Amino acid sequence: MSLKKTFLKNNLTYKIYLYYNLYIRHKCFINRKQYSQWGEDLFINNFFKNKSSGVYLDIGCFHPYMYSNTCLLYKKGWRGINIDINQTAIDLFNIVRPNDINICTAINREKKEFKIYLDDPFSPVNTLNKKFYENLKKTFFKNKKILTIQSKTIEEIFDKNKVKSAIDFINIDAEGLDFEILQQLDLNRYKVKLISIETHNVDGSKTEYFDSIKKFLEKKHYFIFKRVGPTTLFSLNSQNSSSK
Repeated sequence: MSLKKTFLKNNLTYKIYLYYNLYIRHKCFINRKQYSQWGEDLFINNFFKNKSSGVYLDIGCFHPYMYSNTCLLYKKGWRGINIDINQTAIDLFNIVRPNDINICTAINREKKEFKIYLDDPFSPVNTLNKKFYENLKKTFFKNKKILTIQSKTIEEIFDKNKVKSAIDFINIDAEGLDFEILQQLDLNRYKVKLISIETHNVDGSKTEYFDSIKKFLEKKHYFIFKRVGPTTLFSLNSQNSSSK
């Protein structure tokens, strides 16, 4: 039996493993120039180079260090809301980002119960999207579990946590539900300046939602600022528009 499976057996050893994951495996005490998987955070941080404090919303936050598009912002003084369907992800955030708002929930226009296709408590591909699960199950989900989670509306989350200030940056990485979640956000109300969202596959091909995402955001005056790997960064009124 693996070390991870042994430690996940009860609450005490589970908490020990969380600290192992953060401080031993990912060495979170070491400052790095980059935390995101494809270098997105370098462009995000540069976009906000003159802003030492701000607010982010990270939907599908996964891990506070590994593949994180908000870690550099957090380290320079930003704070925000981190949302994930996986309680383990939120437990990790609660340890190292206690001043953030960290919430385990699904986002939906109506409150309802969803199935979670769980690959692993520490996996980046856990999803609510059955089609996404079906496409990846030959590679991932070898020991899958199906759990359930109650959704919240984004306005419910904002109201409960008294979010009234501008949200400068939004990151969406919801494993197949990115466009659906994007449509639920009132970008004008919160004066969002930059949006990071997955629009491409790892091989560089467009996802089925790329054109819809691009069209939706252009109507709201957001245009492509930069594409990095599978991620596209859209900035408000950007002149660096591209159709790639």
